[in-house]
Amino acid sequence: MVGQFEQAILALMIFVIMLGMGASLTPRDFILALKRPYGLMIGVASQYGAMPLIGFFLALTLPVSDPIKIGILIMSCMPGGTTSNIFTYFSKGNLALSVLMTVTSTVFGVVLIPIVLVVYAGALDVDIPRENIIATLILLLVPVAIGMVLRKLNANVGAVTEFMGSLLAVFFIAFLIVSWIPRNFAFLMETGWATYAASIALGLIGITVGYLFAKALRLHPRNARTVGLETGIQNGPLAIAIVAFTFSGAEQQAVNAVPVLYSLFIVIVSTLVTLYFRRANTAAEQKMPDGLL
Repeated sequence: MVGQFEQAILALMIFVIMLGMGASLTPRDFILALKRPYGLMIGVASQYGAMPLIGFFLALTLPVSDPIKIGILIMSCMPGGTTSNIFTYFSKGNLALSVLMTVTSTVFGVVLIPIVLVVYAGALDVDIPRENIIATLILLLVPVAIGMVLRKLNANVGAVTEFMGSLLAVFFIAFLIVSWIPRNFAFLMETGWATYAASIALGLIGITVGYLFAKALRLHPRNARTVGLETGIQNGPLAIAIVAFTFSGAEQQAVNAVPVLYSLFIVIVSTLVTLYFRRANTAAEQKMPDGLL
């Protein structure tokens, strides 16, 4: 379970992370994206088309309880996280596209997440309180807007805010390790293999599907890597916050299992994928024009 103190810390972390996300953007970024929307459209399609379908398939086929199924669905329907921007940079992807995809999927998520959750939850015959989720998502757009205003008023303040948001997203993993895991250690020891499998497979399959989808559409290799990472690396802190503010007691503990485990394992999965991308033969990049697409 997430205690009252942890909820307060979590809310503060989420605020700063979303603030940093907003500070990474200017209105000009959205204008440029709208002029060449192909990459963003592919990203949104893979984010809210492929990932929820992967989550649904895992929840349907793996032997897990209903609360775990809910956790899988919520995690699979989240927008991209700022962690994806970090791994995109180290994998020599398109960082500008990554940031825009992250924010775009977050904005679109206010409408798409509840719809996708209702569809797949109905198919699995599980109940998800979508009103609380919608309220949480709307509130999270506020710090994004504030971050954009800070960037507009002062570029230096915006840059510092962006850095702090990205850094805190990484620190969040350490927070889970020292806070949530020790108090829920017995629960994790009793958790079946299927929950761990879902937590690992969700990110790994998501990155693979997103990358192959982008490659099939003949995107530049840098952008294909970016779409892959943006698809598979979901906003774990946001999922944990939604669960913490929506559920309570033992149900909250069970539903949060996959988002917490996913947040831990996605760092390992993304590191391995990044190493693969860096070592892969990218000779084709020399023959293709660089750019958003």
